[in-house]
Amino acid sequence: MEDERPAKAWYVFATYGAAVGVTVATTLLAIVFLLEAYPDVPYATLLRTLPSLLAGSVAVSSGLLLTLLFFVRPLDAARLRLVPGWETGATLVVMALGVLALSQALSSVAGLMGLSDEGSLGLFRQAIERAEGPDLFAAVLVLGFGAGVAEELFFRGYMQSRLGEHWSRPAAVLAASASFAILHISAVHVVMAFALGLYLGFVAEISGSTLPSIVCHVVNNVVATLQTAQGFSVLGRDTNLIGAALGTVIVALCVLWLRRATPGPTAA
Repeated sequence: MEDERPAKAWYVFATYGAAVGVTVATTLLAIVFLLEAYPDVPYATLLRTLPSLLAGSVAVSSGLLLTLLFFVRPLDAARLRLVPGWETGATLVVMALGVLALSQALSSVAGLMGLSDEGSLGLFRQAIERAEGPDLFAAVLVLGFGAGVAEELFFRGYMQSRLGEHWSRPAAVLAASASFAILHISAVHVVMAFALGLYLGFVAEISGSTLPSIVCHVVNNVVATLQTAQGFSVLGRDTNLIGAALGTVIVALCVLWLRRATPGPTAA
């Protein structure tokens, strides 16, 4: 019978280190595959294409899932909190609305600061813009569902829940969110991912389940992909001001509503 004693906190971070190593390895394999598949395309140009974005996303998602498979014991639904919490359909709608509002607020702030095209954000926009048909379907599948599920399983399902067995819940949310953000590499994307990670961690904690955070992450990624493909991600100054202000207000209202709706024993 597998040992079900809580893994030490240091082992959780060691597993994260292993995930980074495995992700680097899978990313290198993705690069080799791309260079073999597109030998006539310069690497700098290839980086800005949809195949490169999708291959990189698959590499990261695969790295996280492989790490869970080979390094985490016991690996069962209950320990990953893949069981329904107290959330209802209405609650899930509010949770999803909150993550969309936060994402818009962050994107609008980045736009106001002239940082929308910095680092990985710029690569994402260039690769997704004007995608349609099978290309757009593949982007939604890989970036929306694949990345959203894999990242939530590892960071909220594994890291946050395991750290919460040793630390306070706010500390576990903070550590898992920081670890999640670091994988996004470029400075602007790291800050945005950290803020989104805090919200997703909050959702997981108040519900007592990873499932709502998976739903929120998938919804956010799918909407961002479709929005970018339709050319709605680059907004003017006035629109960004409204987006930043309105997004901030909406996410604050969603958080307050969720806290009031949360049953006492699971309130964060």
